[in-house]
Amino acid sequence: MADHRQGSRRRGQGELEALVLSALAEADGPATAGWVQERLGGDLAYTTVITILTRLLAKGAVTRERAGRSFAWTSASDQAGLAAHRMRRVLDAESDREAVLASFVTGLGPDDERLLRELLGQTGAAEPGGTGRPRGEGED
Repeated sequence: MADHRQGSRRRGQGELEALVLSALAEADGPATAGWVQERLGGDLAYTTVITILTRLLAKGAVTRERAGRSFAWTSASDQAGLAAHRMRRVLDAESDREAVLASFVTGLGPDDERLLRELLGQTGAAEPGGTGRPRGEGED
């Protein structure tokens, strides 16, 4: 059966999450799911917005605080952080991390490879004993 709604299309993976994060980034402070729904034009069901926010919470991309009987949500990550989380999740699902990373790096263009090398040099990963994490991340 064909879908005859005008302008309807299936959103790509992560697109809704990116839209919700963008809306939260525009908020002056913590925002309710209803506010996010309105900000996105109201074409998403309230329950869909709640589902997306809950998924983002599980990923550490948003935080929430009690606001009466519901929650107010705040962005804790940007779209780049969310993309990095997805990349780590894919890498974690593979048994041969070295092969996956090597394949990824060899597939990069010269500019991206240079940028990656610069970023790794800044984090100390290129130094003996480097962790590959930005300084201060994961340190207690």
